[in-house]
Amino acid sequence: MLKRIVASVMLFSSMMANAAVDIQPNTLYPKVEFDTTMGKVVVELDRTRAPITVDNFLTYVVQGDYDNTLFHRVIADFVVQGGGLNPQLEEGPSMDPIVNESGNGLSNSVGTIAMARDNDPHSATRQFYFNVGDNKNLNPSKRRWGYAVFGEVIEGMAVLEAMSYTPTMTNPELNWPDFPVKEIKLNKATLLPQ
Repeated sequence: MLKRIVASVMLFSSMMANAAVDIQPNTLYPKVEFDTTMGKVVVELDRTRAPITVDNFLTYVVQGDYDNTLFHRVIADFVVQGGGLNPQLEEGPSMDPIVNESGNGLSNSVGTIAMARDNDPHSATRQFYFNVGDNKNLNPSKRRWGYAVFGEVIEGMAVLEAMSYTPTMTNPELNWPDFPVKEIKLNKATLLPQ
């Protein structure tokens, strides 16, 4: 397992070296603006606590991979999740999964951004979520991995709260629950100047 993690870190570091100029490698707390159909949200990322996760996320941002995507899972007082689907309900291309950095001391508390993943703790790729509730149950414990927090909302928390209270359904095409009845789109994600 340790060999797998080390190999993943080395591969990711090598991959990031090519994109480093684009993702502000010397900025410890880069900021990203989300322009959504419900308003703007700005996050400050924490490269000191989650360097692999931040670099992964910023690579998707600067490549434009989050532009014109949907927030596909919204649950009041819990999460607002996006980054994976376009308006045609197709999943976007993903880079290799990253190492889980959930043990970094950052908590899934209200107003933070974290990586979504499958049951495999090291399966996060491009989907992210905002905590709109105090979700300590998503933090790591002695017996299980958690979900990696990598930043916090510094503007637009009211926008996310409004999103979380929008009516939802089970999407008939995907059979996914908690899908907004009315489309909520991330028009553009932008890495803000240093």
